[in-house]
Amino acid sequence: MNTMKSPPKQERMPQVPQSPLPELAEFLAPLRVHFTQGPSAETLRQYVSGLLSEHPNKNCDTLAAVMPEMSEQQLQYLLTDMVWDEQALNRQRIAQMLELPSDGDGVLIFDDTGFEKKGRHSAGVARQYTGTVGKITNCQVTVNCHYAERTVAWPVATRLYLPEGWAADEARRKRAHVPKDVTFQTKAAIALALLDEANRCEVKHACVTGDADYGDNPNFLNGLAERQERHVMAVRANFSVALGRAPDRPVRRVDEVLVAQPRHAWRSIAWSEGAKGRWRAKFLALRCWRVDGDGTRHVGWLIGQRPGRGQHGDWKYFWSDFPPTTPLAVLVEYAHRRHWVEQYHEEAKTELGWDQYQGRRWDGFHRQAVLVMVSYSFLVWVEARSRRQRQGRGRPRAAFSPTPGSAATLAARGASAGE
Repeated sequence: MNTMKSPPKQERMPQVPQSPLPELAEFLAPLRVHFTQGPSAETLRQYVSGLLSEHPNKNCDTLAAVMPEMSEQQLQYLLTDMVWDEQALNRQRIAQMLELPSDGDGVLIFDDTGFEKKGRHSAGVARQYTGTVGKITNCQVTVNCHYAERTVAWPVATRLYLPEGWAADEARRKRAHVPKDVTFQTKAAIALALLDEANRCEVKHACVTGDADYGDNPNFLNGLAERQERHVMAVRANFSVALGRAPDRPVRRVDEVLVAQPRHAWRSIAWSEGAKGRWRAKFLALRCWRVDGDGTRHVGWLIGQRPGRGQHGDWKYFWSDFPPTTPLAVLVEYAHRRHWVEQYHEEAKTELGWDQYQGRRWDGFHRQAVLVMVSYSFLVWVEARSRRQRQGRGRPRAAFSPTPGSAATLAARGASAGE
């Protein structure tokens, strides 16, 4: 008698519905105008449905396997040679998101993220540092702009960083379809360009925030000042400040300045709800001047953060150009909204396949990134509609993202040129 067991049957991945989900069809309806033919818009709907599916692998060939009547070639065509303007579609998406209920105190967050790659032919790939893995590796890097209120957040725009070696290599540029008008720009310059795009799209915001890679960059800070953009930026311990405007006042590191302040001057401030209660630390703000490399001085707030009694953690430092009357609690709450963009990076990669694009082309990379933003925005849009149905008028809203994160609870005020 044959006692050998039959091999277990392989589980079949759930298929993407052939008929559009009503809510997704409603969300995508305004975007269909960017496609000249109905079948092209249907490919968009199918691709976004695939990104929203439970399939663990979300590149064109694996998605085609779970999409009825859709081939890998059709999906690749959507990302490369199909006629549509991904930037115009993204502006349309932003306009839809701006129709959501708002607390009127959103901020724009700037950050970059990395995508590890093999080879040297994918657009912008190079051995470079990325904070995503915390080291120099072969990767692509994008600069990203994110909109965040205290209870809701969504992506605004993203752009691939093109290293100098790539920008000067005509052969590689041609193979990767890098547009001729794309030149080398620092990440800070790209961030300012994305800020300009957000303002053109009328994304109103109270201020700009970001990590120390941008806060430590005088060109970025000066660019914000030229645009009259209020900001609260993280800076490193060696950020240079002076306690007076006169040229003879010494320039010092911020860690040296803050450690010399008396303990009783520090205030305990809570800025959000965490899994174990309210996030709280000790803060102090000093009115002083940041000092550029050429000696130019700019007045603002130096903000220090240190662990409270019984707490552990590193000291943190921030720079802001808000006026003297601004409450410290407001600046603290703005500074700590940066978690929203980090959360988006993680969720867009793990849930929506942002890091699974296998093509090499510049346009393909950006088109896939735009469709990931469309997918993420759809989830936020659906949750916003659900909130309106289940919450009474005037009741506070809890934080939301596809994977819920912490909510800031302090009221925030202030305005910038973007508002």
